[in-house]
Amino acid sequence: MQIILSHRSGEPLYEQIKTQIRDAIFSGDLAEDELLPSVRGLARDLKISVITTTRAYSDLEAEGLVVSVQGKGCYVLPRNKELARENALSKVEAGLSAAIDAAKAGGITAAEILETLTLLLKEEVL
Repeated sequence: MQIILSHRSGEPLYEQIKTQIRDAIFSGDLAEDELLPSVRGLARDLKISVITTTRAYSDLEAEGLVVSVQGKGCYVLPRNKELARENALSKVEAGLSAAIDAAKAGGITAAEILETLTLLLKEEVL
């Protein structure tokens, strides 16, 4: 697992870590019961504070994505189907919001957006 941080981003470092680990879990890049890097090891590799990595792991544990086992490390929990669905829905909403903003800027009507979405859905055959 590779985590890339941007110190220029307005997003806090712990949020960047949390987002990248969450995405890796939902995409299957991190498997159930897989051991995450140690808090200290990750902090050392990323050249950041242990407090930052601890916050990211704590937040992931609070979200039910990982479990911390005293003296052993932090492990990926089995994927919660409802949580995975909610994550996917959130990404769809964000993408559609961006599309609507682009449509407004380009003078595209709601009917044209719906027509385009309908065509794309037909091509994908969900």
